[in-house]
Amino acid sequence: MDWRDYADGVLIGAEVLGSRIAELGKDISRDYEGQDLLLVCILKGAVVFLTDLMRHISVPHQIDFMAISSYGTGVRESTGIVRILMDLGTDIHGRNVLIVEDIIDTGRTLNYILRLLEARSPASLRVCCLLDKSARREIPITVDYLGFSIPNKYVFGYGLDLDEVYRDLPLIATLKPELYDQFIEQATA
Repeated sequence: MDWRDYADGVLIGAEVLGSRIAELGKDISRDYEGQDLLLVCILKGAVVFLTDLMRHISVPHQIDFMAISSYGTGVRESTGIVRILMDLGTDIHGRNVLIVEDIIDTGRTLNYILRLLEARSPASLRVCCLLDKSARREIPITVDYLGFSIPNKYVFGYGLDLDEVYRDLPLIATLKPELYDQFIEQATA
């Protein structure tokens, strides 16, 4: 099936995404001028965002990756248990660290990451997030650089998956509400 068969509509188009990411890159460049900067991408969802964002960051920077999970298989029903699937390869002690995340909803996963990295004594630790679904927030999270606040709808595209596919879309789409239960059933079958 084509992604359009699953989509209720396009929430954020490619041009709007590109424009906002360019603005974020300018803001980050201004704020980190003359400083050491390490971008920490949270896999898998944030990799497309990171790739485009770093093209707009004009200050020298390095990148590293973490893979964290608080989900089982299938569509996003959190287990509440956060697991590190892949840790950083870089020592962040004394470094300016900017976490690059795709989406924040409950805040549990990002809160876990922040506590874990704070214990490693970075010079600074900030968050850049593409999408904020604050209606689902359970734990307060400060987002230093935010792309978009979005409604409480399931979204996919631009790095975010629909059961591990459609990450490659250049836009953010919403899932048809009538399909949500179908994906939950598949994930638990």
